[in-house]
Amino acid sequence: MPSLAVSGNCSSEISKDRKKKKAKNAEAEAQKSPELDSSMEQKFKKEKKSKKTKISNSDSDSEELKKQKKKEKKRKAAVIDGDNVNEEERSDTSSELGEPMNLMKKKAKLTEVDEDDEEKSVKEEHPNALTKFRISERLREALKVKGIEYLFPIQAMTFDTVLDGSDLVGRARTGQGKTLAFVLPILESLTNGPAKAARKTGYGRAPSVLVLLPTRELACQVFTDFELYGGALGLTSCCIYGQSPYRQQEIQLKRGVDIVVGTTGRVKDHIERENINLSSLRFRVLDEADEMLKMGFVDDVEFILGKVESASEVQTLLFSATLPDWVKQIAAKFLKPDKKTVDLIGNEKMKASASVRHIVLPCSTSARAQLIPDIIHCYSRGGQTIIFTETKDSASELAGLLPGARALHGDIQQSQREVTLSGFRSGKFTTLVATNVAARGLDIDNVQLIIQCEPPRDVEAYIHRSGRTGRAGNTGVAVMLYDPRRSNISKIERECGVKFEHVSAPQPADIAEAAGAEAAEKISQISDSVIPAFKAAAEELLNNSNLSPVELLAKALAKAAGYSEIKSRSILTSMENHVTLLLECGRPIYTPSFAYSVLRRFLPEEKVESIKGLALTADGKGAVFDVAAEDLDLFLKGQEGAGGVSLDVVKLLPRLQDRDQVRGARFGSGGRGGFSDRRGGGNRFSGGRGGRGGSSDRRNGQFSKSPSGGGGFRNNSRKW
Repeated sequence: MPSLAVSGNCSSEISKDRKKKKAKNAEAEAQKSPELDSSMEQKFKKEKKSKKTKISNSDSDSEELKKQKKKEKKRKAAVIDGDNVNEEERSDTSSELGEPMNLMKKKAKLTEVDEDDEEKSVKEEHPNALTKFRISERLREALKVKGIEYLFPIQAMTFDTVLDGSDLVGRARTGQGKTLAFVLPILESLTNGPAKAARKTGYGRAPSVLVLLPTRELACQVFTDFELYGGALGLTSCCIYGQSPYRQQEIQLKRGVDIVVGTTGRVKDHIERENINLSSLRFRVLDEADEMLKMGFVDDVEFILGKVESASEVQTLLFSATLPDWVKQIAAKFLKPDKKTVDLIGNEKMKASASVRHIVLPCSTSARAQLIPDIIHCYSRGGQTIIFTETKDSASELAGLLPGARALHGDIQQSQREVTLSGFRSGKFTTLVATNVAARGLDIDNVQLIIQCEPPRDVEAYIHRSGRTGRAGNTGVAVMLYDPRRSNISKIERECGVKFEHVSAPQPADIAEAAGAEAAEKISQISDSVIPAFKAAAEELLNNSNLSPVELLAKALAKAAGYSEIKSRSILTSMENHVTLLLECGRPIYTPSFAYSVLRRFLPEEKVESIKGLALTADGKGAVFDVAAEDLDLFLKGQEGAGGVSLDVVKLLPRLQDRDQVRGARFGSGGRGGFSDRRGGGNRFSGGRGGRGGSSDRRNGQFSKSPSGGGGFRNNSRKW
């Protein structure tokens, strides 16, 4: 005990010595400051004494003391930082506190972060954060590993509905997370919710969940989500689809699984062979139901849904981007009357993805292979690209022409398709050329660009193709190539609710400039160790050339970027070494045949026949077409002898008529009659079938004056 007392006395004496030293140091520093006068020293000493007296104050005084300290800290920080404090306020604050500036700075460094600052540093929680839903800790951790911190709108709006046991019809634009909208609540229901008690366990157990999908690729993708997140909860899944080993699927089903994901044809086959027992089913899901209708799976779907014995105990979920009549009939027939509906589209006109930039670009079929690499270079921004074609042959052909591209379509073996998709997802190659088989369900985050080689046959196909980019809150670009003479862009605009951005093809000079910048960046990253080996050759090149060093370097960059020459490119058909011209003749041009007849007035027949892609302008006043660059002078000189005719090189493509407008001109829907350039016979553009201002006599090919409108011209003699 004595030893303890001694040690306690020693420690108290040491602490006293430390306090004395601190006081002396503080007074010494105060004396060093030239700004500190005697009055400030007195205030400084008084402040020390006041600290001792404040300790003996009551509880209310201590609370007031805390507030004062807090204010003093803020005022000190303001003086030191100088933020929003003028010089006069700075001096007043310093004298009022009774401390020299250097002491204040030292004390401020030791001051802890204010409570208010701590509150500001805490990030506000997302309104759809995972913690706000009945998601188990294990499932939350699995989602966070994949970078998911909150639910998307369709997921947040449907989660409680599904988990509480209601049937559901869910509708949202493509790319908004419909898959997890049913995966997450189903998994929670099976492990922690209403379906847990009814779920079978053990070897040979019947599945609790059946998910039907229209394509193999979509089935594999949904299965991946169930396997990933369900595996974290101890649930097993299997994926069954055509063109994959049947026996292996049969073995999996007989061993017992919790979740079956598959395409309708193969699922039906397994049911008929009694490999799938639906007696314990608790969930049945139809994903992309509208696509099942279009692909002819109506009978298979109704067969499978009708095989569920205790339908009243099964929860049915239907998800779709659109709701055609058959989908509504399925919902009425197989879902409970008290089903819930979540519709994120409603009556909105904009059905295509709003996070995507929608671009249309005129291009002839023959120029696609030349143009597409440049489009990728301009718009992909280093991301991945999916190119859609209408036919399998076109997909294979284009994939063979594009460096590093791979094809994906129905004629490719399933095993190879899976390898191709895996390589594309992992980034082994960045360009995928596909038919509509890839339009639905492919969820790849890094797809920056979608190219459609031509407008699809139906509008919904455009919605789903363009929806392969701009997914999960990202942005993207969808470029559609079209032939103005055959395409109907306005119909897609009306039904999709999009407003297309009309652009012309990237010009080779622009592409070369971008490629040169990339080459320059790569050159700057090369190690200096290579300079000695190439220095002699560089000096010899400089000495023997008439070009300046900058010009020589420009040629070197062009070579590094793969350019030996820069070719011109048409902005109408995107053909290389072609130029686009605009023809105007002082009066409306309603038909291509009339434009050809005007050109024949001052050009040889073979040159008129050589023009490419003639299309009419939307205002009806002119026509655009492409000519070979070598023939440009001939066309421009020829117009000089044709009165009232003008030909100009087009730098910016005007808005062109689409197929509906051309048809209207032919058949009288605003066509104002028609013209004929057949000598003595008329042609398919003659007349106008009731159009204003003119009529046609097919027997002699002349345009006669109409009682309701202005005059016409007689084309037999090629005179106005």
